Parts: sequence; structure tokens; C-alpha cells
Amino acid sequence: MPENKKIAVPVGLKDLYYAVLTKDDETGVTYGTPKKIAPAITANVTPTVNTATLYADNGPIVTANALGEIAVELNVADIPFDVQVELLGLSVNADGVVIDNAEDQAPEVAIGFRRTTSANTSRLTWLLKGKFSLPAEEGATQGDTPEFQTPTITATFLKRIYDGNWRYRLDTGSATASEEVAAAWFSAVYDPTIPKP
Repeated sequence: MPENKKIAVPVGLKDLYYAVLTKDDETGVTYGTPKKIAPAITANVTPTVNTATLYADNGPIVTANALGEIAVELNVADIPFDVQVELLGLSVNADGVVIDNAEDQAPEVAIGFRRTTSANTSRLTWLLKGKFSLPAEEGATQGDTPEFQTPTITATFLKRIYDGNWRYRLDTGSATASEEVAAAWFSAVYDPTIPKP
């Protein structure tokens, strides 16, 4: 008789982090220490998969897939200026003024977040290599009822040069999930080559 397993349905989103990618080549990858972006509202991750089909003998005989770019859209409560400076490659002068320059280049980063479920478990994610674009700014005057003006920021993610990986995920409700790895998920970008504590 099959074992009864509680169904876990994602119901929430929190713990949105970024870590600057400082190295990605044939010899390895290196990330900075993860930092929190802001309270998360939504996170949309849309991979592009390109498909080609070979036809022979009057019909299709082989289909091949190739991963393209991964579109990421984050809606957050706010993007503090210090986070924008690091995520977008901006600069700050001695007066504390953030300077946006036409030559600014956003660094490559990893993004991590937690999706909570109805079973009180978590689906943990790290997207491993991407660059953010300048967010659009929209302001509106306050009326009789306050309306929150929350920013959305977009990024394009790719696979890593080192190993071709583009995402790590862990379901804490899985029987095989490591509790040590889950507990340390946002302390550093997950690296499967580092022994567990």
C-alpha cells in the first residue's frame, strides 16, 4: 500500500539574497558573501529552451534541446540605494550621492530565495550567474488611500562557464534533503564540492 505523504504546495516567498560572482572560468567559481536584497513580493524565473527537430525518411527522427537565457523578474518592497549600487555597478560620491553613469556595468551575481509551502517546508533556490538591468521608476502622488509603490527589477541569467550549471534547488521536505545544507543555504552560495559540516 502506498505511503501517505502530505502534499506541499508553495504558498509564500521570502529570504531574497544576492552574492557577487567574482570568478567563473574553467578552473572554478568564486562568490562573495550573500547579502539580503529586500523583502520579496514576487520572483518569476523563465528559462528559454530552444528546440530543433531533425526530419528524415519523411518524418521527425530526433529532437534536441538547448538552454538559452533565463529571464528573472523580482518585485520587492524596496531596493535600498546601497543594494542598487552593488547590483547595478553604480558609484557613490563623498556626499553620499548615488551616480548613474552611461558607462556603468552591472556585475555578475547569484540570486537565492526561499519558497515556503503549505506543509511547513521550504523550496530553496540559487540562480548562479546573471546581470541585473536598471529598474524603471514610477511615482504617484498619495491620495486618500495609500498605494504602495514597489519596484520591479529584471535580470538575465546564463549557465556558468565552469560547469554549465545555472541553478541549484533543495526541497527541505524531501527525505534526501540535507539539514546541514538547508541551514547554511543563505550563508554562502551552495557548492557541491565543499564537504558538508
